[in-house]
Amino acid sequence: MRSKPRIRLLIVLLIGMHLVILLAGFFAPYDSKEQNRNLPFAPPMRLHFTGTSGFHLRPFVYGVVSDSEGFRDDSAQQYPVRFFVRGSSYSLGLFKSDLHLFGVDSPARIMLLGSDAFGRDELSSLLFGGQISLAAGLVATLFTLAMAAVIGTVSGFYGGWIDESLMGVSELFLSLPWLYFLLGIRAFLPLHVSPVGTFLLLIGVIGAIGWARPARLVRGVVLSARTKNHVLAARGFGGSDLYLLRRHILPETFGVLLTQAALLVPLYVGAEATLSFFGLGVSEPVPSWGNMLAALQHYSVLVSYGWLLAPAAALVVTSVIYRMLADALQPARY
Repeated sequence: MRSKPRIRLLIVLLIGMHLVILLAGFFAPYDSKEQNRNLPFAPPMRLHFTGTSGFHLRPFVYGVVSDSEGFRDDSAQQYPVRFFVRGSSYSLGLFKSDLHLFGVDSPARIMLLGSDAFGRDELSSLLFGGQISLAAGLVATLFTLAMAAVIGTVSGFYGGWIDESLMGVSELFLSLPWLYFLLGIRAFLPLHVSPVGTFLLLIGVIGAIGWARPARLVRGVVLSARTKNHVLAARGFGGSDLYLLRRHILPETFGVLLTQAALLVPLYVGAEATLSFFGLGVSEPVPSWGNMLAALQHYSVLVSYGWLLAPAAALVVTSVIYRMLADALQPARY
């Protein structure tokens, strides 16, 4: 596939995925915190079109009953799947709504990805948890690239002792064991803070660590751009440093920053998931892909309830799409 069509396809996939996560309240059938203690570790439900009464145009699910062997379908109870139903309320920015894409009539529940130990719908937790994980990755990436753009541009444009000092600091950050350093810093910070405070701490910690590599790449682009003939001519005609940076230097760095963004977002989403997995990130009852996977630290849960690996699958899919976009953007700049 040629680069431009491939880039468009990957961008459409990413936009679609982020829109679904952003509108999690609409696409999720339940609130992520809503528990049903009668259905712990219920397996994923299947949609049916045929039953005892023949073929149905509208899909339906069977009721669930439990016995000594676990959960099984009750074919005597059929619940049609309804679309655009009213349910638990959720926020869409400044607005509130209770409209959901699909659902079933109470007291039945539809759990397409099963449930966790507290009977919470795994699909709903996956969508709401993605809001935390993806937001952390995106905002931390913006923070990192803003630092990298400033430090790399100043270092490459002015050179001398400024360049040596800033690149010396970047060498220090590059030599640090990233994962252990991240865990150490987060463990040193307060643990008992609000979910919003924890989210901001995560962004600050993750974003402040990864600036060194993109800063060096930006510095290389600036070093090359400042010696080009049109830049030298603009300086000869009296162009100020601010004018040269804004008009000629900074536009040269956009390609590098865009490629680095595609590489850093999945890296930072994984960093948030790692911290939350070890209990250093966003904690219950607010879901994130990391703390959803924390239940799998118990071997019995890991081998018995495979559907709880759904957040891991979401992490893999997100990382693959972003990496493919980064690879596609690389040749597009030349």
